[in-house]
Amino acid sequence: MARMQRMLTNLFGGWFQLHRRFPAALLDEMTASIAAGERSHRGELRFAIESRLAPLAVLDGLDAPTRARQVFSQLRVWDTEHNSGVLLYVLMAEHRIEIVADRGIAARVTTTEWDAVCARMRGRYALGQWREGSLEGIAASHVLLARHFPGHDQTRPDELPDRPVLL
Repeated sequence: MARMQRMLTNLFGGWFQLHRRFPAALLDEMTASIAAGERSHRGELRFAIESRLAPLAVLDGLDAPTRARQVFSQLRVWDTEHNSGVLLYVLMAEHRIEIVADRGIAARVTTTEWDAVCARMRGRYALGQWREGSLEGIAASHVLLARHFPGHDQTRPDELPDRPVLL
């Protein structure tokens, strides 16, 4: 997508529907799903939803993968004992989903596996199924983390907040 087209998309692309698509009740469900799933592995999952990028930032070349890495840093997803943080990032205006995994997870979970989670979420979102897409993305992430970074039924502290962030 050319920069000018991306800028227009971020200006007019339905970003204003953020709270309608992600109401408090859905955020509560997502929080519960993240918390429950984290008991099965040593990973820490964060979910961030951004309505749009600033038009000037788009003109300067900011794209969804770069912004996801910025959010990963801003939310301190990297700040876990085992480098086990994972960010699910949704950019509504551009219909983009990015997953950023810290090095402890990235060494074990392949890009192909994360791409499958993104594709599953994108398919649901395209149908307007924001709840299902979000909860399935969280569940699929937990399956990958439990497979590659099992918790071995050990109780451990919750290192990152479970509540999704609206940006």
